[in-house]
Amino acid sequence: MKKAVLTVISDISTDQRVIKQAELLRENGFDVTVIGREIRGIRDLPTSRTGQIRLKVPFAKGPLMYAAFNLRLFFSLLGRKADLYIANDLDTLLPSFLVSKLFRRPLIYDSHEYFTGQHGLAERRFSFYVWKRLEGFLLPRIRWMITVSKSIADLYEREYGVKPVVVRNASPSAANISPRTRNEAGAKEGDMLAVFQGSGINPGRGAEELIEAMALTRGVKLLVIGSGDVYDEVMRLATEKGVSEKVKFMPRMPWEEMMSYTLSCDAGLSLDKDTCINQRYSLPNKVFDYISAGIPVIASPLPEVSALVSEFGCGILLTDVTPSEIAAKLMLLKNDASLLASLKNNAVAAAPELTWEKEKIAEQDLFRRVIS
Repeated sequence: MKKAVLTVISDISTDQRVIKQAELLRENGFDVTVIGREIRGIRDLPTSRTGQIRLKVPFAKGPLMYAAFNLRLFFSLLGRKADLYIANDLDTLLPSFLVSKLFRRPLIYDSHEYFTGQHGLAERRFSFYVWKRLEGFLLPRIRWMITVSKSIADLYEREYGVKPVVVRNASPSAANISPRTRNEAGAKEGDMLAVFQGSGINPGRGAEELIEAMALTRGVKLLVIGSGDVYDEVMRLATEKGVSEKVKFMPRMPWEEMMSYTLSCDAGLSLDKDTCINQRYSLPNKVFDYISAGIPVIASPLPEVSALVSEFGCGILLTDVTPSEIAAKLMLLKNDASLLASLKNNAVAAAPELTWEKEKIAEQDLFRRVIS
C-alpha cells in the first residue's frame, strides 16, 4: 500500500478539508498519516483509519510557535518516508518541501487561503517579510498545487506562475445527519433561528457586527458555533449589548455534530469583510455547510460568495457588513415566510450540485496524475 503524509498546523480534529483529503486518499488506496500540532482540548479525528501524530511545541502562538513546529515537523518527516507528501498551508510547506526533495517523492501544496494576504499580516512587517520571502522562494519550485477558489488560484498564477487546481470547500452530504431539536439549538416556537459557525471567529469576520445587529431584531435567535481570536470578546459583547438571551454560544465541535445543529436552523450567516485580499476572494466552508443543510445564506458581498449565492438563488446579499444591514436582512426573512421558504427550496436544490462527492473528483484526478 502506498503511503501519504499530510501536514497541517491547525486542529486536525475539526479541519474538515484535511479530514476529507485524508479519507479521499484512503479511498484511493493510500495508507494515510496526518501530522499536526498538539492543541489543548482537541479530540481525535472522527475515524480510526487515519494515523495521527500531534507534535508538542512549547509555545501557543507567535513566531516562536511557528519556528518550533516547523523544526519538529522536519525531523518527524525525516523518519517517515512516503510516496506522497501534502502540505496544508504555507506554515507547513518548508519542512514538507525539503523532505520531499531529500526522498525524491512528489509534494502537493494545498493552500487553504491566500496566506500572505491574511487580515493584519501586512501590519506585522517582520512576519510579513518572512512569510512573503518564504512563499516567493518555494512556490515557483512547486509543481503540484491546490487552492480553494478560482480568484485565489489566479492570484498565485499571476504572481508565481504556478497553476493550482481549484478544489472548493464543498461539504459532504448531510442527508444522514439527524437534526437537533430547535429547543436544543436555543429557539422557541415562533422564533427564526440563524446560525454563525466556523473555527475562524476572528477580526474582520463580522461577528461583532452580528452581535450588535441582534439588539435590533425581534423574534430572532442566534446560534454561534466555533472558536477564534475574538470568540471570548464576542461573548462579552453579547452581555454588554443585552442580547445574551438571544444568542447561544457553543464551542468548536466535530463537523457532524455541528451540522446536527445547523440543520435545525432557518438561515446561516457568512459575514467576512473586505479587509484584505485573502478575505476578498475567500469562499468559506460555512457557505457550503449552510447549503448542505438546506438553509439560505445571508452573506457579505464578496466576489466568490456573491457569485455562488446569485447563481443558485440560495440566499441574500448584504450591501455592507453593518449591524443595521444585518438586522434588516434577518428581519426580512423573519417577516417574509414565502421568501424564506423559496430560498430554502433553492438551497435544497443546490445542495446536490455543491457537494464534496462532486468536488473531490478534481482532487482525485490530481492524486492519480501525481503518482502515475
